[in-house]
Amino acid sequence: MVRLATASLVGTAIEFFDFFVYGTAAALVLGPLFFPTFSPLAGTLAAFGTFAIGFVARPLGSVLFGHVGDRYGRRPVLFASLLLTGCATVAVGCVPTYETIGIAAPLLLLTLRFLQGLGLGGEWGGAVLLTAEHAPANRRALWASFPQIGPAVGFLLANGVMLALTAGLSDAEFRSWGWRVPFWAAGVLAAAGLLLRSSLAETPQFEELSASGRRASAPLAEIVRDHWRLVLLTAGALAVGYAVFYTVSTWALAYGTERLGVSSTVMLTCVMAAVAVKGAATPFVALLADRWGRRPLCLAGCAASALWMFPMVALLHTAEPILMFLGFLGSLLAFITMFAVIAAYLPELYEPRIRCTGAAVGYNLAGVLGGALTPIVATALSDGGSGPPWGVAAYLTVVALISLGCFALLPETLPDPSEAAEAAPA
Repeated sequence: MVRLATASLVGTAIEFFDFFVYGTAAALVLGPLFFPTFSPLAGTLAAFGTFAIGFVARPLGSVLFGHVGDRYGRRPVLFASLLLTGCATVAVGCVPTYETIGIAAPLLLLTLRFLQGLGLGGEWGGAVLLTAEHAPANRRALWASFPQIGPAVGFLLANGVMLALTAGLSDAEFRSWGWRVPFWAAGVLAAAGLLLRSSLAETPQFEELSASGRRASAPLAEIVRDHWRLVLLTAGALAVGYAVFYTVSTWALAYGTERLGVSSTVMLTCVMAAVAVKGAATPFVALLADRWGRRPLCLAGCAASALWMFPMVALLHTAEPILMFLGFLGSLLAFITMFAVIAAYLPELYEPRIRCTGAAVGYNLAGVLGGALTPIVATALSDGGSGPPWGVAAYLTVVALISLGCFALLPETLPDPSEAAEAAPA
């Protein structure tokens, strides 16, 4: 289990490094480089628009790779998704700017961002099922939470590189070539991830499905016909997590640097410190889910998010590093109270034969609802005025309440004691 969990964590860290480095670049530099004819606000909105395309692609990736996972195994998904995302990310670092090739530059950026999202849409389902379907039932949430640490590690890597570059290079150097370095580094990371995953075994549950001939021939069709309500509920339930995370990690960076005049180095440091604590807390929250259940923690995380959004915006608006860090930390701890649990919760909600597609589609559709639009909506709501952007807080609070209602309609899936006493086969 340690080897499997490590491979899943490393793989998701690499894929989310690729995904997050784009979001940071969109907040800091892509607007003026690829949309120079726009006003500063419009350029930022356009850059966040290309950022959003990655989320639109993620459900499509979950359908594509989910079909592969349910028909041919979880293991092939881990290779194909990582390879696609890594290649697309390296290519982003090679795209000439608008000044060089004109309108072709943002179009290429849009295409590559779509391919990034397509690959990431497949990664989560494969990585989570690899651990969840190998894990003993009484520690399923704990072991399945390791892929959920990957996004925090990927974020810290992506922003750590960006932080070092913004601190070590002049603004002209960073805008000229420095922002491309993290995208090029993705190629090395992807190669390392593929090597690590080369020795992984297929999950016992999929092998059992194959042996019995019970694999789904058209998993998406089954989900649309028989499980559409469950997919919509899980997508709505998880939307708040995406909204909160990308408010902190993407919109807040742009707001802090452009509106509050805080240096990008300070903003990145505050966000990174909060993400590091979130990542460290993930397995401990998962242990609580193995003890008390999945649904209670998800409800608690939603409620905490609804209560914390106005304080978070107020703390951000102070432009004081310590206070901004506390605002971000409270938001991300509420977020991880839900997202440490869902790696076990979502697979348990779906039967094994359509699990890879169902869990991944619900998870990534939530990204469209909560992650794709949030930086754009928050940027628009925070335009103008000198006071705190309360409209952003109100928007996030409404999303949290909607997600709370969706979680309330989902069942509990905590294994009963007799099942929890049995370990999954190695």
